Amino acid sequence: MSTKHTEVGYGRPPRNSRFKKGQSGNPKGRSKGTKNLKTDLNEELQETILVREGTRATKISKQRAIVKTLIANTLKGDGRAATTLTNMMLRVLDLANQTAVSEEPLDSDESELLAALEENVRRKGSATVNSPANPKPEGGES
Repeated sequence: MSTKHTEVGYGRPPRNSRFKKGQSGNPKGRSKGTKNLKTDLNEELQETILVREGTRATKISKQRAIVKTLIANTLKGDGRAATTLTNMMLRVLDLANQTAVSEEPLDSDESELLAALEENVRRKGSATVNSPANPKPEGGES
């Protein structure tokens, strides 16, 4: 025997303890056909169901039916549905990362309005700092 075939060391385990051809390294592991939760959820949401809108019946995906229900409940005034829909829109449409910064400079009217608003906020802020927290009632009681 040559020393090349019997060498044992880092990355070269003994031949008798190596995996046999066609044998898995983890025989009790996940089987090949098993799907994860994300795949199962995606498949379930893509299944179609029959929905009646007025007198007409149409087939739509479960995902679309959920979105339609959320929108309908929001329009009826359901606050929880509105919050869920808004959160979904922010996540899916990525509206939170989009900024509405205008590239155009402010014109003179807008600049004056902004300055007046800043002054008003500054005055109100200093007025609340200088005013006493519990003013004494005007009248004779002390």
